[in-house]
Amino acid sequence: MSPYPARMEDHWWQRPGRRPGRELYQWDLHLRDCPEMRAAVAQVQARLTDLPVLDLVAPQWLHVTTYIAGFTDEIPAEAVPVMVAEASRLLADVSPITVTLGRIYLDRQAVVLPLEPFAALEPVLSAARAATRSAGARGHQDTDPWAPHISVAYSNGSGSAAPVIAALGERLPDLRVTVTSVSLVAQVQAGRSWQWRDVREVTLGQARVPSRQKS
Repeated sequence: MSPYPARMEDHWWQRPGRRPGRELYQWDLHLRDCPEMRAAVAQVQARLTDLPVLDLVAPQWLHVTTYIAGFTDEIPAEAVPVMVAEASRLLADVSPITVTLGRIYLDRQAVVLPLEPFAALEPVLSAARAATRSAGARGHQDTDPWAPHISVAYSNGSGSAAPVIAALGERLPDLRVTVTSVSLVAQVQAGRSWQWRDVREVTLGQARVPSRQKS
């Protein structure tokens, strides 16, 4: 039995509350300082370029959705520094986390590269959730249970998954990547693309960085 779904679904369905230009605060992992990750994504995307049913994710918009805080017009501006401060406090003693990319997975709506093991990133999810709720916003996970992943391409229609499965090929060589920060962003849907503006980046392990000795 194939581990993949038999059919694809349109990723761009109308989500509750979404409308053109309406921003959503969410916590993302970006791995901006990891060119090897971008090269791995490009390798997978090269296998998918001839499939019009897929929208490839542009390099600047690669991300790992961690926790969705809420719409920016529903969260007061003064709540943002509260969320950031709490996330910084909770992650101050959490060392950077190393995970592995390599497995290629087909979801019903996307081709993704999971970050494994999932449990290794639980401290980041927990901090993002707690920081969001500390500011009075409830928030929610994109999936439950959380399965951290980088989306390589999104399905833009419904139909058989067979052509996509045939194009996926073998898994990539294992690539170890280190998560050093989590970012609060204001995300918006622009056509068939998720885009955002950066709000604040929170670095992991700040309390573990040794202070500079005076000469």
